[in-house]
Amino acid sequence: MRELECDVAVIGAGPAGLAAAAAAKKNGAEKVVIIERDSSPGGILQQCIHPGFGLNYFHEELTGPEYAGRFIAEAEKAGVKVLFNTMALDLREEELMCSGPGGLLRVRSGAVVLAMGCRERTRANLVIPGSRPAGIYTAGTAQRLINIQGHMVGKKVVILGSGDIGMIMARRMTLEGAEVKAVVEIMPYLAGLRRNKVQCLDDFNIPLLLSHTVTDITGVDRVEKVTIAPVDGNKDPICEESREIQCDTLLLSVGLIPENELSRGRGVPLSSVTKGASVNQYMQTEIPNVFACGNVLHVNDLVDNVSRESERAGRNAARYAAGLLPVGRPVSAVPGENVRYVCPQRVIPGGDEEIRLFFRVAAPGEEVTVSARSGDRVLVSRKAPFVNPGEMESLTISAEDAVDLTADITVEVKGGAR
Repeated sequence: MRELECDVAVIGAGPAGLAAAAAAKKNGAEKVVIIERDSSPGGILQQCIHPGFGLNYFHEELTGPEYAGRFIAEAEKAGVKVLFNTMALDLREEELMCSGPGGLLRVRSGAVVLAMGCRERTRANLVIPGSRPAGIYTAGTAQRLINIQGHMVGKKVVILGSGDIGMIMARRMTLEGAEVKAVVEIMPYLAGLRRNKVQCLDDFNIPLLLSHTVTDITGVDRVEKVTIAPVDGNKDPICEESREIQCDTLLLSVGLIPENELSRGRGVPLSSVTKGASVNQYMQTEIPNVFACGNVLHVNDLVDNVSRESERAGRNAARYAAGLLPVGRPVSAVPGENVRYVCPQRVIPGGDEEIRLFFRVAAPGEEVTVSARSGDRVLVSRKAPFVNPGEMESLTISAEDAVDLTADITVEVKGGAR
């Protein structure tokens, strides 16, 4: 069996892994290795040929491949080694077992960064009744078939779920000549970014049906029609108000699941809400030498946020490997009023970095106050004209304000609901 030693090992060469690896190298890690199961870097961004990336990070609009290309170049410039066509099989206490072109590989490292990304929920996760014809795809699979392989997946399309990739594929299918009959969303509010609704649905007159779902799929060899129905307050279909839509394709954009099989195998505690690891402000999990970032930690809506979060993970993994990462007894960061979850979930007081808390609201609201407090002390507060569960929010606490924390940090959103 081959063996490889390094300071920091990163699992995944998508946007998270590339940013983490380059940051680790820049912050003192002499040898940084990325384990990547694909034959090229970039991850999901390779198939995201639409613009809209980099507005926050680079202050310019890029396509997915352009955005990935900048981080690929950064990693190459920093001297990061990437092992392609190599699968991480098992994360153990002091080693990572992999399988690659040369057979089994044992990787020993001072720290490991989890950057495996996420996968789409499928029809099996939803248990939609009906037959099992061709023409049912996850939105991401359809995107890869069209953008990478040049295969058009259908002509008359219904999309279930108003997540970002679903709305983006509504536009993509329309531009390729298909007729998108409707985007159907079970929740009473949008699941993705408002800008994607405007640019991908409104600009192309594609109907968005909120508080609706697909209740049946009909077809023998190919999808022939789907049945949709409004839902009540309990998300149960109101079948007497159902109607049929003739179509040959159903795309599913119904959520993402972090790829945490390796994390579970290592015994990394996971959040019941995000399904990703529980971390502190250094992106360090409860297993001290394991760090996590990107969509394997919690599903982000902007890759710009993924990059910054992953740079923090890589930087602090390098510091841990060198024995320089601060330690201490953490306090919890917990969701308060109208907040679904907070990440990171723990904060070590007296650290030497600012603390950026990411969170999602539980319900839409307008003219709200977003704040983080510890006991009766307000650490940071700001006004927001609008919040929505489909858009990530954040608050930044300075290192100085977190020096003497003893009580949990509670993040809350107060104000008018929609």
